[in-house]
Order: sequence, then C-alpha cells, then structure tokens
Amino acid sequence: MTKKLDILIIRSFIGPFIVTFFVTLFVLVMQFFWLYMDELIGKGLGLWMIVQLLLYMSATLVPMALPLGILLASIMTFGNMGENFELVAIKASGISLLRFMRPLLLLIVGIGGLAFLFNNNVIPVANLKALSLLYDLRNSKPTFNIRPGQFNSDIKDYAIRVGSKGSDGRTIYDIIIYNETSGRGNDNVVLARKGEMKSTPDKQFLIFSLEDGWRYEEGRDERDNSKKDAMTRMHFKKWDKVFDLSAFKVSHTNEELFKGAYQMMNLSQLGKDIDSLEKTRKKLPVAIGNFIAPYVTYAGNEKERDVLVKKMAIQDKGLRSYKHNFFELMNDSLRHRAIELATSNVRNIKSQLDFPSFDNNIQMENYRKYLAEWHRKLTLSFACILLFLIGAPLGAIIRKGGLGMPLVIAVVFFVIFHITSVIGEKLAKAGTLPVWAGMWMATGMLLPIAFLLIRQARNDSQVFSREWYTRRWYSLLRLLPFKTGTE
Repeated sequence: MTKKLDILIIRSFIGPFIVTFFVTLFVLVMQFFWLYMDELIGKGLGLWMIVQLLLYMSATLVPMALPLGILLASIMTFGNMGENFELVAIKASGISLLRFMRPLLLLIVGIGGLAFLFNNNVIPVANLKALSLLYDLRNSKPTFNIRPGQFNSDIKDYAIRVGSKGSDGRTIYDIIIYNETSGRGNDNVVLARKGEMKSTPDKQFLIFSLEDGWRYEEGRDERDNSKKDAMTRMHFKKWDKVFDLSAFKVSHTNEELFKGAYQMMNLSQLGKDIDSLEKTRKKLPVAIGNFIAPYVTYAGNEKERDVLVKKMAIQDKGLRSYKHNFFELMNDSLRHRAIELATSNVRNIKSQLDFPSFDNNIQMENYRKYLAEWHRKLTLSFACILLFLIGAPLGAIIRKGGLGMPLVIAVVFFVIFHITSVIGEKLAKAGTLPVWAGMWMATGMLLPIAFLLIRQARNDSQVFSREWYTRRWYSLLRLLPFKTGTE
C-alpha cells in the first residue's frame, strides 16, 4: 500500500514540477532579454548567436528557476490532493503527513544534489560563455543601414547620403559620399546620379557601383607646399567604391580575460583563491611594519619600555624625568625643529600607509566576494529542500489546486526568500555581517517557518480557510455586549 502511495505522490509531483520549472525559466529569460533589448536590437545578430545567448543565459538562471519551480509544484501537488480529499483518506488510513512526504523529500534531496553538481560544474562555464558573449554583443556596432535623405556616418571617416532607393532595395539615386580619411575635413567628395549597393559573400565589404558621377578632390602640391590647395574634378561613367565592414562584425573577446572572475570558478578553484587571499592579507602587517619602521624610534609593549628605561638610566646616571610631556626636557630652540620633524614624519607615514590601506580594502572586498560565491554553491541545494518543506505543508493547509491561490502564495514566499537572500548577500559583501551569516540568512529565517507549517499541517490547521475566519468572526461578535444585525 505504501509503495503505491509513494509512486502516486511522485507521479503527481513530476508533471507540475517540469511544467512550472520551464515556465519559470522562460519568464526569467524573457526578463533578461527585456532588460538588454535596447542594446541588442539593430545589430544584425544571427539566429545561431541568439540561440547561443539564450542557452547560456538559461543555464545561469537555473538557480532562480529551480527553487521556485519546486515550491510551486509542491503547493500544487498537495493542494490538489487536499482539494480532492485524498489527504483526508490517507490520514484516515493511519499514514502520517511526514510519512507521505518522505518519498518526495528523498526526491528533492536528489534534485538538490544534482543542483549542486550543476551549480559547481556547469554554471561557471555558462557564466563564462554568457558574459563574454554578452560583452561582445553589447560592444558591437549596429548594422550598417542607409536611409534615403539622411547622412550616415557609421563607417569611419565617411559620410554617405542617398536621395532615394529603388524597389529592390539595392538601386540608389543621387549619391553623395564625403571622404575624410585625409584628416583635413571634406576635401574629397563623390557625387553620382545612380548606383547599386552590393556586399561580398562574406559580408566583409560593401561595394557601391556608381554611374555617371563626379569626383572632387582638394590637395596641396607635394613638391611645393607654399602653393595653395589645388582642386581636381574628374568625371566617371562607372566607378566602384569599396567600404570595409569588418568593424560591424561581432568580435569575439578572448575568454581567458574573464576566467579570473569569481563567477567563473568552481568550488575547488574558489577555495584556492580564498587561501591565497588569506595568505596575502596575513603578509600585510609585516609590509606595513617595514614601511613605517624608518619613521618610528620606539614601539613596543610595557615590559620592553621598562627594560629600555633601565638601560638608559644605567648609561646616564642623571636621567631626568618629566611630568607632562617630552618637550619639557627640550630647549626652546629645539622644540620648533622637533615639531616640524615629527609633522614631516607623520605625513610620510600617512603617505606610506595610503597604498597598503587601499590595497587591503580591495583584498578584503575580493575575499568577501570569493567567499560569498563559495557559499552560493551550497545554498542552491538547501534552497530546494527548504522551499519544498514550505510548499508541501502549505499545499496541505490551503487545499487548493491549479494555478490560482497556489501561485499567489508561492510567489509571495519566493519573493521573501529572494529579497532576504539579496539583502544578506549585500550585507556580507559589504562586511556588515560575516559572509556565512549573510549568505545563509534567508535559509535561517525561513527554516523555522517551514517547521511551523509542517506542525500546522499535521494538526489539520485551517489558517487559510475562509470558513474558519468566518466562524471566528461570528464567535467574536457574540461576545460583544450589544446586538448585531447578523444575529
């Protein structure tokens, strides 16, 4: 009997989980394209390049889509069973809610393990591919597009204008081309009555085959610079002008430049970099001591100071003491010089410590970022388990299936989880909280809520039942000393 129930609950969960996971992933990917739409539209991206970016970004968004899919699917599964009174029948047969949840909990633990492997091995590669490709696309030029009646200066050192275009989109009329490659302004102009635009098969060059035109050029006589600029006018019946379009092609940046970022590393690589950062930070006090040593006459603890005073007393029997400050032992002529020397030393020490202080801040910031990413590799797996422990009892309590109430409640809990995670991560990276506390803050806050919901579900709580609130309201009205119209 229990084996059949285990198979039943797993089958009931798998379908909604697959649907909700891919729907959530699709929504997140569309949100990404909406965010970067203005920077990607109009750049002539090929279908394969768009598919590549879509696949890489889909992989990087799995850590957000997977927990939400598990939460929504678990609420829907247990809500459908509660709505159809299947949970009531199962409890009546002597099977507890925890025993009924056990097969799904084991399944979610397995999904969490696979999520860890995916987060540790696949996502760093996907981040590398996605961010490098996105960088190339964002920095590429828009496609070359000539509109009739407007000057186009997308090609470097050229300004091109066509009066009109033919119906085929290739024939052009009343062409003006300003050539500024000489660096002296518009000293080279081409006018043509008609022409045709065509590109080479590899899209590397654009060719203007012009007809019935004139070329106007200005230039100094190279043999005698004292002469004024000479104007040259040449007529042509046919002439081909070639433009280089290589600048409009997407250039692929070397991925090695991005591999040093913490988002592109797995757990072992992050651990090595964290160890190296800790060793570098430990060496910083020694470096600071070497910087300030030439400017500090004495620095030590109380015992070392007493030993030094005794040695000075032995060497100088007439060692004098002072009550308030050291300047009492100095002549008036030396005090001003001592103050200037001390002020100069303080300035030098400050200038010597500025760079180590700046470097230490950068090292600490990088250390917290790498350590936060190390914890992130683990939080995804625990997030899957946590949101299942919240979603399963919630579904048993609300007893509603479909995408109505379960979707609203799932979104509310996921928003709380996500906002708490973001706040904790920012506090951890800013150094306000220890990194482990910030990265696990959302889990620590929601885990007691999960146990409370499980306890309420075991006791058949009616927290989300409208009838329960109605009965409580009428009971409260009966306790009032005056009569109401509801009686």
